[in-house]
Amino acid sequence: MKVVETLLPGCVVIEPVVFGDERGFFFETWNAERYGQHGLPTAFVQSNVSTSVRGVLRGLHYQWPNPQGKLVSVLEGEVYDVAVDIRRGSPTFGQWAAVMLSAENKRQFWIPEGFAHGFAVVSERAVFSYLCTAVYDKTADAGVRWDDPAIGIDWPVTEPQLSAKDAVAPLLADVAPERLPTYTP
Repeated sequence: MKVVETLLPGCVVIEPVVFGDERGFFFETWNAERYGQHGLPTAFVQSNVSTSVRGVLRGLHYQWPNPQGKLVSVLEGEVYDVAVDIRRGSPTFGQWAAVMLSAENKRQFWIPEGFAHGFAVVSERAVFSYLCTAVYDKTADAGVRWDDPAIGIDWPVTEPQLSAKDAVAPLLADVAPERLPTYTP
């Protein structure tokens, strides 16, 4: 596997080695030893799958306290996947990194704890997979507005379909400091 750094330290793209022939293909989606050698998590406690149609934008979501790291990938379709550093005191606070994830490119995106996450569906339909380092905690569930001008994400959709919760998420500057993770060098 190849691990590709992004502009956000800790957020990496994983490109698997794919073995294939006329019958199909095979690749590892996670291997504790191999991923651990690259400083990635070796234990996940929750696995989620969601489906969405073209134009759906989910995010920007995070949990605090009880943060989740997420190893995400697309099983069907294609999405524009985004991580935003929301750790108070971080040298990259408010900055973002994005990657196209698809069933075709088989890439994964590792979003560490302390980052908000979101994605926009660019194919007709997408099946999205999340491996999480912590269980979902409704009381810690939080979000940041998808189109916060201070963050300035260049989304590939202009009028996305949003959940009611995402449509009213606060700007990053309006989130109370105690509701954001703290950067630890």
